[in-house]
Amino acid sequence: QVMLVESGGGSVQAGGSLRLSCAASGISTSGICMGWFRQAPGKEREGVVTNESTGSTSYTASVKGRFTISKDNAKNTLYLEMNSLSPEDTAMYYCAARTVGYCDIWTHQSHFPYWGQGTQVTVSA
Repeated sequence: QVMLVESGGGSVQAGGSLRLSCAASGISTSGICMGWFRQAPGKEREGVVTNESTGSTSYTASVKGRFTISKDNAKNTLYLEMNSLSPEDTAMYYCAARTVGYCDIWTHQSHFPYWGQGTQVTVSA
C-alpha cells in the first residue's frame, strides 16, 4: 500500500520560511515523478512544482526563486523549501506521486495516482 505523509506546515508571518516534507512508503521515490500541489480556500488545486526522476524540476511562475523542491531517495522523502512566503501562499499543500519518471508542471493532476492528506500553510500579513 502506497502512502504519502506530509508534515512541516504551520503558521508564519509574511517573509518567513517553512520546509515541508513528504515521507513515502510502499513506493520508491527514485525513478518516479513527484510533485507538490496546493489548494487555497475557494480555489482549485494547482501545481506548485514537480521533480522528475532525472532531477529536472518545473515550477509554477508564482513560486520561482522562492520555493525549492528536493528529494532524498535514501530517506524516501520529498521536500519543499519555501522562502519569502506571502499571504497568497496560504493553502493546503499536498504531495503527489506518479508511477513513471517524467512529468512537468503541466502534467494533469489525474496522472498522479498517489496523494498525501495535505499539510496546512498559513501566512499572515
